[in-house]
Amino acid sequence: MAILLDSYHKYQFRPLHFLNPSIMTAMSSIISPFHFLLILLVAAHSICCGATDKEKDVYIVYMGSLPEGQYSPTSHHLSLLEEILGESAATESIVRSYTRSFNAFAARLSNEEQQRIASKKEVLSVFPSRTLQLQTTRSWEFIGLAETAKRNPAVESDVIIGVLDTGIWPESESFSDKGYGPPPKKWKGTCKGGSNFTCNNKIIGARAYSSDQNSSVRDEEGHGSHTASTAAGSKVPDASFYGVAKGIARGGVPSARIAAYKVCDSIGCAGEDVLAAFDDAIADGVDLISISLGGEPIAVDSDIISIGSFHAMEKGILTVHSAGNEGPSVSSVSSVAPWLFSVAASSTDRKIITKVVLANGKTLTGNAVNSFTLNGTKFPLVYGKAASRSCSDILAWNCIEGCLDSRLVEGKIVVCNDPNVIEETSRVGALGTIILGDDQKDVSFVLPLPASILATDQFSVLQSFLNSTKNPQGSILKSETTKDTHAPVVASFSSRGPNSILEDILKPDISAPGIEILAAFSPVASLSSFNEDKRHAKYNILSGTSMACPHVTGAAAYIKTFHPDWSPSAIKSALMTTAWPMNATIQGQYEDGEFAFGAGHINPVKAKAPGLVYEASKDDYLKMLCSINITTFGTCPKHVTGSPKDLNYPSIQAQVNAVKKFTVEFPRTATNVGPGNSTYVAKVDVADSDIKVSVKPGTLSFKSSGEKKSFIVTVSGKGLKVTSRLSASLVWSDGTHNVRSPIVIYTLPMTQNTI
Repeated sequence: MAILLDSYHKYQFRPLHFLNPSIMTAMSSIISPFHFLLILLVAAHSICCGATDKEKDVYIVYMGSLPEGQYSPTSHHLSLLEEILGESAATESIVRSYTRSFNAFAARLSNEEQQRIASKKEVLSVFPSRTLQLQTTRSWEFIGLAETAKRNPAVESDVIIGVLDTGIWPESESFSDKGYGPPPKKWKGTCKGGSNFTCNNKIIGARAYSSDQNSSVRDEEGHGSHTASTAAGSKVPDASFYGVAKGIARGGVPSARIAAYKVCDSIGCAGEDVLAAFDDAIADGVDLISISLGGEPIAVDSDIISIGSFHAMEKGILTVHSAGNEGPSVSSVSSVAPWLFSVAASSTDRKIITKVVLANGKTLTGNAVNSFTLNGTKFPLVYGKAASRSCSDILAWNCIEGCLDSRLVEGKIVVCNDPNVIEETSRVGALGTIILGDDQKDVSFVLPLPASILATDQFSVLQSFLNSTKNPQGSILKSETTKDTHAPVVASFSSRGPNSILEDILKPDISAPGIEILAAFSPVASLSSFNEDKRHAKYNILSGTSMACPHVTGAAAYIKTFHPDWSPSAIKSALMTTAWPMNATIQGQYEDGEFAFGAGHINPVKAKAPGLVYEASKDDYLKMLCSINITTFGTCPKHVTGSPKDLNYPSIQAQVNAVKKFTVEFPRTATNVGPGNSTYVAKVDVADSDIKVSVKPGTLSFKSSGEKKSFIVTVSGKGLKVTSRLSASLVWSDGTHNVRSPIVIYTLPMTQNTI
């Protein structure tokens, strides 16, 4: 899979330097058009096409559910390969057999060989194994799940969360097993953590999937420890990042158990390893799976996360998945299957800022997580040619690699126009850096030197100071926290809908805290992923949908402690229909509404008693898939009708043709999980007069808990403009419970930031 992105941190991406428009303009001004074009062509080819690989590629051969009765999956897999490759070549070709929870194998095959295997009647699909990429002191209080919230500690201790990530650091205080009893009796897993790795009664399972036989589950990247502790970390007082964001670090379900499945390293996450972890986690007996990684959106029958999570759903296991970090691009959400719980990232009411104090007394406010202190001392500020002897003004202003002169920046704070040059300023030994950066002004990242990233208005003040002062000086203060009264707001980087694969299924499903989250980290990992950054810490501040995902995992586990028998779809419905409605108009330049936040912002305590839930079973998902001719996941029933919009989903969405009049019906069935005798009345809120919404019947009367009632939502309109999205909502209320479903009608094509 071609990756066109690099990172501030490994898991928060930024554009590559040479694709930056200002840099390309600068380059074109100093070299000939021919050579400039040649550079771009070579660069584009190296990214898009990569080096020619003479070796065979790894393919996943998917064969569905395991047959009942006596059956040896591995023998069958080898037999299939032998028919195509011969006996000796088959043994060398096979990479992995999936034998515990579903029937599949991974093998190295040529294009011709994979086509021949795909023609076998027992093979449902064959597709390339992709390399996927990885995508809290205050956050739990912000979403209402405070330490004082009502809990069932004994039941919580029986909940097992499987985390598919970069591993885990078992010695972290967040994974202490003090006060824990033995693992739940239902646990069927094992601790294969590798050398120098020991499980305990908190981390009850560990597996690694590298081809290296000496591989360990020990986390050397930090990402896995961060996500695991966010979901289920033990309570740790006075946690902070060098004093920044100090408080109590804990997970949503601090008493829950963790099983760590190491599927990723510094390079990425091999698809065949991710599928193997699903195979094991399902059979090991986890209650939920949390997976904060992904790639570009692809068809569900070729996506290992969709396939693995489908089999988890079959066994009553909910999979919570990060939506992706490709926002604000439209249709960038990569978590598209309806049985996945897809999570967007949003802010909390705690914002981390870094101030710049100029010698004239003015203070500028920017973004960065700065752990360094300059003690208020003013240092020289250098900008453009003052920091370079070899480059033009425009290249020097942008601090392009090779332009900064280490002798001219020593002991000084470098000012740069380009936000992608942090590593260069650090490499040449600058004391600090102040950078122009509007793209991600809603988030602060950990950087390897004293730094602050200023929005245009603040940077203009700095430029005026530089231009009007003979010897400009200033200082960068250590980061501080401030109250963000606008929260929650969806992060600019959080991937957006509409769903490009299943157009009538709203994705993402929900929003949760994913900006500036403090959680456990690996003490051997780089804090900022820059080579010059030699600091290490037990806790780190990260941002991404990777951080939002475990918040929902923890919330789902919390709901499961009160309702152990609820299905994955019931838990998901409870969290979606009780979510805080979010205001699309506060999203600034990223007004993507439900395409950004789904049903709204997570509210775990409210979801404990939702009143009604919308449930969907394996058969319901199969009918939906069969309605669009996807037969990979099971046998289709006869005479399938309808479309994905008819799935009993907690949200309601349909794509319609622009200009033409339309009428769309959405059948839904609500299950009463509240008091036996209760009556719910429908209330519709329509934000735009171009659509009309009706609900029949408008009243649902229940006589017992568990009873089901069906209704139909009808949405009609006189024809919408191209690239439009109209929103409404349906709320069923009995006076105590308010069961809310967003309604979205939209047209294509969509363009970025166009609603």
